[in-house]
Amino acid sequence: MTQTLSPKDRIFCAIDTTDLDHAIDLASKLSGVIGGAKLGKEFFAAHGPQGVRAVAKAGMPIFLDVKYHDIPNTVAGAIRAVTPMGLRIVNVHATGGIEMMKRAGEAAREAADKAGGEVPWVIAVTILTSMDQGDLDDVGLKGPIDERVVKLAELTRKAGLDGIVCSAQEITPVRNALGADFKLITPGIRPAWASSDDQKRIVTPADAVAMGSDVLVIGRPITKADNPVEAAKRIVAELS
Repeated sequence: MTQTLSPKDRIFCAIDTTDLDHAIDLASKLSGVIGGAKLGKEFFAAHGPQGVRAVAKAGMPIFLDVKYHDIPNTVAGAIRAVTPMGLRIVNVHATGGIEMMKRAGEAAREAADKAGGEVPWVIAVTILTSMDQGDLDDVGLKGPIDERVVKLAELTRKAGLDGIVCSAQEITPVRNALGADFKLITPGIRPAWASSDDQKRIVTPADAVAMGSDVLVIGRPITKADNPVEAAKRIVAELS
């Protein structure tokens, strides 16, 4: 997977807004420049499936970043409901456990088959990139972050899902443990010329790809730039 993606296809822009017109406008401008758009809970809570479809019409593959975490039956039902929107990627929390993840993967395959569409990547969030070691200790997850991430990644693969979301700083141990075919989606990416904002565990786009990341989720360095398209092109150029 790492070898087959072009530089532009690796980048998904995090469009974190409740402004539907702004999201559609940004997606329209970035269509063809980068690989896709990530729409999160903020957007989905405001606009639901219709909003997702409206952004998708701009020509952008969609990563629906809703991080489902509930009992297995509920998560399976939610994945079954969103899959017909034609998503490229959707996610759950790995800490929901192996049965929940298994049911999520099964639901995505069943719903895509029924709708006659493509099966989205179903991936699992490991440890949020906004958390550092102190935060992990505070919630009772003892031990180094990379060990916790690898354990959750192994559980994710055992459940039959496509990959995980992790900080770029955990790419190397995850690759060592799970090999090259397991998909790694990496948020918390900041070019050297952008501010770090609230992400505590970050690296540059080029470094993340060099370490083995498949897809880079990049938000404010693009969305808050004076010229989002030029900012996106600059990042693509850095990866090229």
